[in-house]
Amino acid sequence: MQAAILNFENIQFIKSANRLPEFPEDFGSEIAFVGRSNSGKSTALNAIFARKNIAKTSKTPGRTQLINFFSVNGDCRVVDLPGYGFAAVSKEKRKQWDKLISDYFRTRDALKGVFLIIDSRRMITELDHLFLDFYLPLGKSLHVILTKADKLKKLEQINALQSTESSLGKVATIQLFSGTKKNGITVAKQRMSDIFGF
Repeated sequence: MQAAILNFENIQFIKSANRLPEFPEDFGSEIAFVGRSNSGKSTALNAIFARKNIAKTSKTPGRTQLINFFSVNGDCRVVDLPGYGFAAVSKEKRKQWDKLISDYFRTRDALKGVFLIIDSRRMITELDHLFLDFYLPLGKSLHVILTKADKLKKLEQINALQSTESSLGKVATIQLFSGTKKNGITVAKQRMSDIFGF
């Protein structure tokens, strides 16, 4: 009997949501993509699924302002959350984003894990630690993608990976990644398949 395979080409946009009642029905399995604004989250999503516009990329931080849901293989979903830490919006808008993200993590039984996107040049920030303090007690899977690794020299890449492993190695799997150079995509796909149970 042939094992099931997660088809990364079979991805479709479901809907965007800016409040809890707009979330899709809570069934199947979800992996959420989370990260600081301008961490390379959209580029990583597009690279993993080999599409140009799965997630809209922008040089302006804070472009993703809604939670975007995508279906993969039917019952599996990938969820693109707004980037955190974007300062150039009103305090009221930041409160709305915080509530939106909190509602998502508080209510989604389908959530199986998070891909935390971190810019390898900036490493783990205070905001990343705040997110982890909120997320880790949920007891779900965590995979860290260190993006923009092509911007670092080889020794800097090694140092970035080792530094992150010393901080998070006991609670997460960690990898280097470059969306522009297409490096690390296979590792990310395998980890996603594992979390989804394929």
